[in-house]
Amino acid sequence: MRDITAQGQTVEEAIQNALKDLGTTREKVDVEIMDAGKKGIFGIGSRLAMVKVIEKNNSIETAVQYVIDVATKMGAEVTVDVSEQGKEVSIQVSGNNLGLLIGKHGQTLNALQYLTQLIANKDTDQYKNVVVNVGDYRERRYETLTLLAKKMADKTVKTRRVVHLEPMPSFERKTIHAILSEDTRVETHSEGREPYRYIVIKPVKG
Repeated sequence: MRDITAQGQTVEEAIQNALKDLGTTREKVDVEIMDAGKKGIFGIGSRLAMVKVIEKNNSIETAVQYVIDVATKMGAEVTVDVSEQGKEVSIQVSGNNLGLLIGKHGQTLNALQYLTQLIANKDTDQYKNVVVNVGDYRERRYETLTLLAKKMADKTVKTRRVVHLEPMPSFERKTIHAILSEDTRVETHSEGREPYRYIVIKPVKG
């Protein structure tokens, strides 16, 4: 996080001078007015305005660097692509030895995503929902969750008994809820405490 002190005939000119030196834009900095300056009379007693311009902490860039650092320390060579749409932030990781970042049943990846989201939302009042995807794991996981949801729905309808799924992170539970919301034979809800919260599927009384 850089900062610079700049001067100008006016406060605004001083700010623009600082922005030019930093190579950034107004919305990406905080400004501290050190001296508003003084025009003086016929140039006598005049004083330049002085400001201190401080770059805001870019939490998304920090989060991305965290992902790269973790991958490197684990022995994976990766490249990262980031896309933002409103509050949604997608961090796509590609490269070699990606299995190291995924772990058994995606546990390592889910932990990485959780920590990355904490970093992305640190010291900011603009919450971001961060999804970290390694290779095509999230897509394959969605297919797995879809098959699991439908299979367990069929089971609870056939046996007329409640089915409890294994604990999973909130975004995966939301996927299950969304998939089964269209199945009028069953209803779902979540129980337990994080990180052991799980989905309950039960048949609709008919």
